[in-house]
Amino acid sequence: MKKGLLIIISGPSGVGKGTVRDFFMKDNSLNLTYSISMTTRKPRENEVDGVDYLFVSKEAFEKAIENGELLEWAEFVGNYYGTPLCQVERLRNEGKNVLLEIEVQGAQQVSEKVPDAITIFMIPPTMDELENRIRGRKSEAEEVIQERLAKAEKEMKLIKDYKYVVCNDDPELAAQYIGLIVKRHMNLAKDE
Repeated sequence: MKKGLLIIISGPSGVGKGTVRDFFMKDNSLNLTYSISMTTRKPRENEVDGVDYLFVSKEAFEKAIENGELLEWAEFVGNYYGTPLCQVERLRNEGKNVLLEIEVQGAQQVSEKVPDAITIFMIPPTMDELENRIRGRKSEAEEVIQERLAKAEKEMKLIKDYKYVVCNDDPELAAQYIGLIVKRHMNLAKDE
């Protein structure tokens, strides 16, 4: 059995990664499975533990770091985010194409460890639209919103580090583009 692909989608907070993901994950021909990230932040309304994230304590996360159990991890606005390594390897070894939806810092870590990872950076149509999306969540204090916007400005400069860039002006169209990227790499893997 061929090892599955590793697909990384990252981009600024509020760009709509989750919305786009919901569209292309429905395409069974992509053989995708979503790798659930671990975080120490509190769940937002409608987020489910074990579905959207693995919500853990700060102590449990720090122990996972210490034990080398994470493929990547980052700290942002006082919370940790990371990807459990054993889960990703198990799924790829089962032939599944594994999707990571992670922060830019984490994407850099994974790219160093897994050079053949397919890296996709999602951008907003404009920075004003990004701000509207973040504010539209109505889940964070103004200080956190400003931190997210400042971080987004820095992250946008890292586009050059990704193999692909997809603009999320229309989530359904962005999902179609990502689906085409994955299919292209699946076909290339068949030819190897």
